[in-house]
Amino acid sequence: MNPTPILFYGVPSGCSFGSIVALEWLAQPYRLCRIEMPAVVSSESYRRINPVGETPSLLTAKGELLSESMAILNHLGALGIDRKLGFTQGSRDFDRLNQMLGFLNTTFFSAFSPLWHALEHGSAGEEKKALTAFGRANVRKAHAQLEALLGGQPWLLGQERSLADAYFIGIARWTKYHEVVDRRDYPALQRLFEKLEADPAVKFAHAIEAQQPALGAGGFVGHIALEEVLALP
Repeated sequence: MNPTPILFYGVPSGCSFGSIVALEWLAQPYRLCRIEMPAVVSSESYRRINPVGETPSLLTAKGELLSESMAILNHLGALGIDRKLGFTQGSRDFDRLNQMLGFLNTTFFSAFSPLWHALEHGSAGEEKKALTAFGRANVRKAHAQLEALLGGQPWLLGQERSLADAYFIGIARWTKYHEVVDRRDYPALQRLFEKLEADPAVKFAHAIEAQQPALGAGGFVGHIALEEVLALP
């Protein structure tokens, strides 16, 4: 049994950013394992953690491995129902959270896939042009849809922040990374983005990724190397 959960997060700019924010909001002890992309994440060593070779992954307090952001966020949410990070399965709020996480995962995240492919696979010429145009169109559409879903609400689920907001901020920053769309064209999303960027947990996650001094909420107990994790009993 591993008494302290370990989150394997990808850099640069992994969607695992949202899971770091969620852990900070949860404020329970956890460790982090930094996974460089694409070199380490595709290595045989890391595939012992996640056979798919993707981040995030989570080694739970019970010593069980869990992958996929939605699964990890729901696992963390179940530990933070008292903090309203998660909700009782079967409740309306639980369904609404999973509905929003589903949209963020299948539509918002996936909209960037052509852009990531062009970047990571060194696409050039007509292939890069086609992928970029397709990606831009997808990202614009996804932003318009999420803008409509957010409406005049302060947070994605309404009056209080949720793990959906944590997941959103890790993906939303990709617009700058890929230099696609101006978020100011979507004022509700821009307000949400700015509010989250000012959140201490989000600032902490940025500092962690940049390997700068990071002031957390008290749950973070340090990094652990992948080799050390693999050597755990």
